[in-house]
Amino acid sequence: MKRAGMLRQVSDFSDFSRGHGLQELLCQGEEPSHVQSSPDGQHLLVLQKSRPPPLPRVVAFQRHSIGGADLERNWQPPQPALVGLLFLQSPVTLGSWVLAIVWEHGRTEVWHFVVAVGWQLLQTLELCQGARARIVSVCSQGASLAWCEERPPLDAHSDMSKCAFRFCVCTRALEVGEQGVRLGSIRIVLHNSPEYQILASPQHVFLVPAAASLATASKFLLIWHPEKAKLAITAPSAGFVHSKVLHSSSESDFRKLLLGSVGLLSGLAPLDIHTSAVSNSGGLLLVSTKGAVNMVEPDGTQRHIFDLEGGPLAQGRPVQLKTFGSILACVLAGVLYLVDQNSGRLIEKKILSMKEVHFLESLGEEDSIQLLTQTGIYSFSFSKPEDSSRPEPCLVEMVFEEACRYYQRRSLSSSKLTVEKLRKGGVFQAPVVLAAILQHSLHQKQKPAQGLPDAYTKLLSTMSLELQSYMSLELLKTCVVCAPESDVESYCEELVEQEVSRVLHSDMDKDNLAYLNSVFASFPKAAWKATRSCLQLQQNGDGLLVARATPEVWKKVLGGPQQEELGHNGVVPLFELICASFLRFKPKWLPSFVELTQQYISISWAYSSKEGPEGRVPLYKRALGVLARKNKRGEADDEMELELLLCSKRPKAVLQALHLLICLKRWQRVVEVAEKFSKLSPLLNKEIFTTLLAEFAQHRELDPYLDALWPLCPAELTASDILTVVLQHLPRSQEDPVPFSSEGNQLTVGLLKPLLQRVVQRPCIQNEMYSDALQSPIFPPPTPPREH
Repeated sequence: MKRAGMLRQVSDFSDFSRGHGLQELLCQGEEPSHVQSSPDGQHLLVLQKSRPPPLPRVVAFQRHSIGGADLERNWQPPQPALVGLLFLQSPVTLGSWVLAIVWEHGRTEVWHFVVAVGWQLLQTLELCQGARARIVSVCSQGASLAWCEERPPLDAHSDMSKCAFRFCVCTRALEVGEQGVRLGSIRIVLHNSPEYQILASPQHVFLVPAAASLATASKFLLIWHPEKAKLAITAPSAGFVHSKVLHSSSESDFRKLLLGSVGLLSGLAPLDIHTSAVSNSGGLLLVSTKGAVNMVEPDGTQRHIFDLEGGPLAQGRPVQLKTFGSILACVLAGVLYLVDQNSGRLIEKKILSMKEVHFLESLGEEDSIQLLTQTGIYSFSFSKPEDSSRPEPCLVEMVFEEACRYYQRRSLSSSKLTVEKLRKGGVFQAPVVLAAILQHSLHQKQKPAQGLPDAYTKLLSTMSLELQSYMSLELLKTCVVCAPESDVESYCEELVEQEVSRVLHSDMDKDNLAYLNSVFASFPKAAWKATRSCLQLQQNGDGLLVARATPEVWKKVLGGPQQEELGHNGVVPLFELICASFLRFKPKWLPSFVELTQQYISISWAYSSKEGPEGRVPLYKRALGVLARKNKRGEADDEMELELLLCSKRPKAVLQALHLLICLKRWQRVVEVAEKFSKLSPLLNKEIFTTLLAEFAQHRELDPYLDALWPLCPAELTASDILTVVLQHLPRSQEDPVPFSSEGNQLTVGLLKPLLQRVVQRPCIQNEMYSDALQSPIFPPPTPPREH
């Protein structure tokens, strides 16, 4: 259920010092102003880069002003421009801060605000060591500054390729104490590099290539870990690439850093970055020119969050980004998008009437988003549900959404069922009860639990084990995320086993089947172990495969959506998934598994029942379909095809296997198959013997096996039937027939004599039919009495 959002004005600038001037400043100039609030939210700093007359300036405005000196700085081009307004922590007083105004040529002014006194300039410092250096990007991290500076070559006619690597990334501590401000020693993070935009999170510094960077440098990001002195290379399209611990400044050369990764990086596509910002969780938000919003985590992984509407973004088209708790707020072309960072779901979309919008910090209120416009400050907050004193958890919301889908599938009505109808109708009590139990049992520890109605207590005790299982599963997922690399594999195997078991004990619909497909694709080995565990597959003392799975699990393996229902979207039924896992990890077990599955079918469903799986496509054909999808085929696959055909024991499959063996000229195996499967039915026996008799008539390969072949002759075949088959399949010679051939491969009467003798000496079937009548003491039998 979407939470309703309300936009209300919290300030019209009347509570600011010189509020009218603040409003005028926001309305002036063609380029958007840069607005930044202080950590305590009591000050607004506005950087106006161009206004009539063209005199850029930065002005500070105080909220609830009680007097004191104001802060206003301006500069006249060609004076160096201002490149950063940064708030740094001050260790003198807990929670206090100072403002650093950084200019392009490295000069830094440190300002401090004192109540009733106003703004005071503490000190003016020089960040850069060289007089010709020029800062292009700067950020603050705690009590340190990090920046990218340009160091022009001494020779004006230097090679342009060398000039491209004229930038340097540096960091420096800025310590504010009772004795004044002191700069720490400069540390070079990266030198001889292209231009980078520097963005800082609390623990990491992101280096985003500038638009004018070289083609190679524009394919990846750099992430600096100050505590570990480690620089990592990551490409959003390829994930983490390489990392290096920088022990000294000699190891910070950009070209040496890339030396071992040039081959991989050269094949990557250039980054598509329109706007970048840092989220409150420490990740890097990137907006592409196509409107896609992605999050790059500090470990180098990337995940997609949301797609903005409106088509491709022009380079000068501003996009505002800000995170408030788990909510991502974006403003594009006067439209406010509020997106859940975790799920990527659009929470709210609101069209704003303001021309220019800036995000401000919302102190202590994660669900409240503050917007600064030309008319005032507005707060966008979410209204709480009527039936609860706190926002509804996502898990409870999922209960109602799943209930909608469940009831919709079983409804005979064509009207669409919604969550609101479930809540207000009063008919569907199950999701309401379940939601109440989840709210009671899965609440956050820091919040007080709501009372549970007495009617739900019994159901809660019934569900307690399921809830514990769910909580342990969530705990295991957390362990997977936080575990070291050495333990991740064991955690993943346990997690996959629990997930596969959970899905096998729930409804096997298309969504669950697609989820299982993704699990098997992402964790093939863990999924194979989970399958063995759920089906309880093992070998007995005789080496035969046995399965002790429950009937419910077997029905999930064989039931669920079939291929004709799924279409061609890459999702395959569960039986095919398991067969593919067998082929990959234990191919020798696959025929036995198919045979076990057929035995279960014969017990649970009538033969060729349309409700059962065998009423659709035979299982051996489905397994053969999995085998056919293998990219490379070898001799082992031919043997696997034979075993799958034979394990089915279907007449057509057995005959197909027999013909395959004949084509491969494996005569010993041909005779073994004939002896084994001729006992299944008289009709199959006749087909097998006729096939082999035809082969016998064509060549002499079966001559060594005639002693085993002739006993297979069906009782209903006569000598004339045998001769007819032989004559029909004799090889035709293009030359004139001669009485005696020198080749020695012709069929002779002597080879057929044992078979014909066996047939002639056999008692006639017709005599057996009338033997009882011929042995009767009275012949013919007496006429039955007539009834008058």
